[in-house]
Amino acid sequence: MRLSSILLLAMLLIASGCSLLPEQIDETKDWSANQLYTEAKQELASENYEKAIDYFEKLEARYPFGTYAQQAQLEIAYAYYKFEEPELAIAAADRFIKIYPRHPNVDYAMYIKGLTNYNRGKTFIDRYLPQEPAERDTSSMRQSYDDFSQLVEQYPYSNYAKDAAQRMIYLRNNMAEYEIHVADYYMRRSAYVAAANRSKYVIENFQRTPAVKDALVIMVRTYRKLEVPELADSAMRVLQLNYPDSPEIGWLNDPRGYEVAKHGESLWASLKFW
Repeated sequence: MRLSSILLLAMLLIASGCSLLPEQIDETKDWSANQLYTEAKQELASENYEKAIDYFEKLEARYPFGTYAQQAQLEIAYAYYKFEEPELAIAAADRFIKIYPRHPNVDYAMYIKGLTNYNRGKTFIDRYLPQEPAERDTSSMRQSYDDFSQLVEQYPYSNYAKDAAQRMIYLRNNMAEYEIHVADYYMRRSAYVAAANRSKYVIENFQRTPAVKDALVIMVRTYRKLEVPELADSAMRVLQLNYPDSPEIGWLNDPRGYEVAKHGESLWASLKFW
């Protein structure tokens, strides 16, 4: 046999063999809905999220009208959440809520949306260069707060309502603290009107959060800088009435502390000394 014929035969055998490799065969083609769901759940439990998603999506496509298909949509949302694909997780949860608005597990879909937005600000870089939650952009926090709020209001007896409510408190505190960071930023750059407005926003929108006290402190400082003593005194009276034991009161009334503030030190740096 000529060499060229041998090479051609070898190439045909290789091509034929490749077409029969296991990875080219869909092992799930004869699986029932129950088997697809069981295997997908096992992959999910093993944190093989990509494969779990593949199985759930095949289940939904092959058996679209069964009970397993409904549950698969929920599982897909959770798997995408764990797989750190927030947009896909939220899209899957929204689709489930839209298609099955009266489903007994619709509260879980809302919870997944809240969790996804709750964690979507945490990037790969954040894991190695930690950042204060209050220093991040608040858009995801606000959306998460709205998601959890909707869950708590519509399903107050849900298994997820208590955790959602606790996360709402945490989110609200952080959103308020974020505003304080911004106000302090303006303060250090002598943008006193902007700092006062941010502080006023905290007092009006985030009552009963720890940030309110800091907002009042900044308001006293900014109004003094702006030479509006009546507003500064008013903020001081509110601070003294609501936080009588606050050390910041003594600092604000101490001329030395006031001098530190005048030189552009941040609120936090000033408090280290007084």
